[in-house]
Order: sequence, then C-alpha cells, then structure tokens
Amino acid sequence: MRHDGVTPLTSPLITGQAPGSERVDPLAAKVEALNARYRHHSATSVMEAALKDPQAGKLALVSSFGAESVVLLHMAAIVDRNIPVLFVDTEMLFAETLVYQQEIAERLHLQNVTVIRASEATIAAEDPHGTLHQHDTDACCSLRKTRPLQKALRGYDGWITGRKRFQSGTRSALDFFEVEDFTGRIKVNPLAHWAPEDIRAYLEENRLPRHPLVAKGYPSIGCAPCTSKVAEGEDPRSGRWRGQDKDECGIHFVNGKMVRSGETA
Repeated sequence: MRHDGVTPLTSPLITGQAPGSERVDPLAAKVEALNARYRHHSATSVMEAALKDPQAGKLALVSSFGAESVVLLHMAAIVDRNIPVLFVDTEMLFAETLVYQQEIAERLHLQNVTVIRASEATIAAEDPHGTLHQHDTDACCSLRKTRPLQKALRGYDGWITGRKRFQSGTRSALDFFEVEDFTGRIKVNPLAHWAPEDIRAYLEENRLPRHPLVAKGYPSIGCAPCTSKVAEGEDPRSGRWRGQDKDECGIHFVNGKMVRSGETA
C-alpha cells in the first residue's frame, strides 16, 4: 500500500522468492517512479510527460474517435501534432464516426494518423459473411479490433488511453501510468482523475466539436451493429452490446486477461 492509500496495479517486486532475494521488475519500477513524479500534476502535464519524458518510451495514442475522444486528441496535439495516433476501423463503424475522424484529424492538424484494419484474408477466413457479431461479439471484437491493434502496437513501448476512474469500479484506483502485464507495455491515462464535468468543461473552453451522434442519444459510440441509443437516466454505456454481459471490446489487459469496461479514448 502506498502512502496515498492506493494499491499499485503492479508491484515493482517479483514475489515468490526467498526473503531478501526479490528481484526488482525494471518496468514496474519505472512506472512507480513516473507515478510518484507526476502524482499531483494535471492531465496536460501528464500528457506532456508521456510525450517528452524519456522514461515513458516510444508511445502511440490509441483513439476510437468516439464521444469524448477529441479531448485527449486535442491535449496531445498541443504538445506534438506528430504524435502517432492509431485508429482502428473495424469496418462496422457508423458513417458519422468515419467522417468525424477525418474532420478532427484535419482540425487538430494531426500529422501521423494511422488507420488500422484486420486483413482482408483474416476477415474472409473468420467472418466471411460479416455476421460474426450476431452470435459471438467477443470473437468479432478480437478479430476486428483487439488483434489488429496489438499488432500495430508491437513497435511501441506503450500507449496513451482516455480511460478514467469514474467509468467503472475496476478503474477506481487507476493511475496515470501503469504496466500492461500481458504485453509488457506502459499505458498512460492522462484523464484518469477527471470527472464527467471536467470533460464537458474542456470541450466548452476549447470549443471542440463532439461526435455528431452524441446529440442523437449516443453517449458512448462503437460499432454500429452493437451500439444503441441510451434513454435518459440510463448508464451512458448501457447502449454498448445491450442485453449482454459485456461493456468493452477487450483491448485492455489486467493480470493477463482482457478487461471489458470503459472506453479507449
């Protein structure tokens, strides 16, 4: 337990060895040092640290260009418009998302946006009729999003996400920096401590355009077949995979397992 009362997601010590012979995990130790250094800093400071601090390594920003994505993208663009931005096109997204992605990239003058897709051969082999989502949404997400993203991230030491503590109970102790155990990468969460009102304030103060579907009742936006409108009073993510025990695509890993809660960015 740290002095601030938060248990680290990854301990800097490798346990299971004789007392006094523990080995220090360099990556976990690096993350602990980054969290200690930036614990009381703002989200913008953490973003700048992620892009400029050598300890953070080579990072990419992964964005869904969804409901709140423009906040993180704008914050990154202020620091470095050449930041690598990875956008996964599942080829099942809303047309509005594809248009919004291009508009935001142009508005923010993002110079290094890469669109990631599963290969045609893989799609043909695993989902030839485009109906996999109708009977196995986990397999569809793995095929069209998780695996293509993990492949694209191979050349990076880590990635920047838009995850926030308020999104779910599993993220209530989310730190700015964390270790993705399964892949051995660093994940940076500049907005970890932000509340919904912080998001709204940032959008308004910077006059940033929201995804057009937000005004039509879609506070959380994914693939068209698996996203529905949300009624007043419902949880904002209730429209994702409605009626299923699932609320994330599975691109995040904790303790070697995919976690299904919250948005990427």
